[in-house]
Amino acid sequence: MAPDLAPDSLTLMVNETARSPGRTRKTSLILLPGLLCDHALFAPQVAALADIAEPVVADLSRDDSLRVMAARVLAEAPPRFALAGLSMGGYLAQEIMRQAPERVLRLALLDTSARADTPERVRQRRDVITLAQRGDFKAITPRMLPVYLHPDHLSDERLTGIVLAMAERIGRDAYLRQVAAIMTRPDGRADLPRIAVPTLVLCGREDEATPLGLHEEITALIPRARLAVIERCGHLSTIEQPDAVNAELRRWLVE
Repeated sequence: MAPDLAPDSLTLMVNETARSPGRTRKTSLILLPGLLCDHALFAPQVAALADIAEPVVADLSRDDSLRVMAARVLAEAPPRFALAGLSMGGYLAQEIMRQAPERVLRLALLDTSARADTPERVRQRRDVITLAQRGDFKAITPRMLPVYLHPDHLSDERLTGIVLAMAERIGRDAYLRQVAAIMTRPDGRADLPRIAVPTLVLCGREDEATPLGLHEEITALIPRARLAVIERCGHLSTIEQPDAVNAELRRWLVE
């Protein structure tokens, strides 16, 4: 059963769109951000795709399981929508496909994986949880920047500033909820062949967090999937190479 939810910005934006007379109907597009990320992760896409889509970035800071996150998104979403998720958002997008595949028009999985965490990765995450719980939360994101960003982008103060600001807005408590959700996610590879909608699988060529091989695996398992590799790009493709990502998302939305 879906949680008892109050309307939030996602619901309000959808309702406002429905009330606006005389507008050309656009595709409802739900964007699911990654760990320690918020609306800023998709700011370039919201601006660039506004002529063909009604993009809304979901708030994934409130729940500690993908199952409940998915139920919340579905409760606030329009009846049918396109769905795109990056990293943790990609894990969540796969959970939404398990819960309500009939509501998703098309799917985009960006810089993500269909696999569950390995025991070693769970231990690493628990170490970071301990760091956050003892008061060193602000030290986490700077340590992760070399994993998240292409080496060429580590000296880009505008880009690193976006990443650090997102983490600060999410905060420690929401971060701990998100990590709990990620660590307990299932292995979804057996579910991928049942995805029947047009699917874009996209990743940065130099994504260290979720390497290209994981995306090749996803593409091979989803019948209608197309792989796009973004050059000179790490894990946060939507803000590292927004023009290239926007072009791929536009093609995905209209094909």
